[in-house]
Amino acid sequence: MTDTRWKVATFNANSIRVRLTQILDWLERTDVDVLAVQETKVQDESFPAEEIREAGLHVVYRGQKSRAGVAIISRTEPEEVRYGLGDGEDEARLIRCVIDVGQGAKVSLVNTYVPQGREMGSDEFQYKLRWFERLRELFDGEYAPDEPLLWVGDMNVVPEPIDVFEPERHEGHVDYNPEVREALAMVCDWGFVDVVRQQHPDEPNLYSYWDYRAKNPVAEHKGWRVDHIMATEPLAEHCVAAWIDTEARLAERPSDHTFVVAEFEL
Repeated sequence: MTDTRWKVATFNANSIRVRLTQILDWLERTDVDVLAVQETKVQDESFPAEEIREAGLHVVYRGQKSRAGVAIISRTEPEEVRYGLGDGEDEARLIRCVIDVGQGAKVSLVNTYVPQGREMGSDEFQYKLRWFERLRELFDGEYAPDEPLLWVGDMNVVPEPIDVFEPERHEGHVDYNPEVREALAMVCDWGFVDVVRQQHPDEPNLYSYWDYRAKNPVAEHKGWRVDHIMATEPLAEHCVAAWIDTEARLAERPSDHTFVVAEFEL
């Protein structure tokens, strides 16, 4: 590895055009090296790539009208950029690349915006479960757990009861039920470590999403942890910090999600 500090973050922007100023300001303040963005909600021809590049950053993206959309913003140019699950899927929900972290060391990055699933028992929910199966097939076929790899994004799954407020109230939600937790665990069992929980194993009120409709949800800790940074063991053992930037959710015109960050000593 490189004997340097390297930061990566994930953020569901809920419209990158609305949140662009916030994103650029946040990147300037935090010195994060790579930001994975989901729910950009913009077609490629309207993506604000030029504004991002004018800020001295690199960006790759894949979008579609009104929903979904993923992007990777980085301080070094992404390499080997690819889109989708590789099995004919055409939704703009996955983008992956390789990032040079210096001195010849490289890290693979997979940024996903997992389908939400709409409601239990629906076709959309079955699609969500199948999406996790297809993702596991991608990892099985193209990566190895003994190599440095990050899987990040809005995964639309709460892993454990500690990761949602009033868990008994939400049991059976499309983001919090045995089927989706098992689907997430099935992919994680391939060889991933949840670095936020690795750094904060028992910390409560550690949330990345708060419903717009709730009154004072951040102050009252009415949140969900559905945005994650997963690392293979060769990276996880070098993670020195991981946190969720709750303050960013209090900004003017915020997303309903906030930034999740991990720092590695490589």
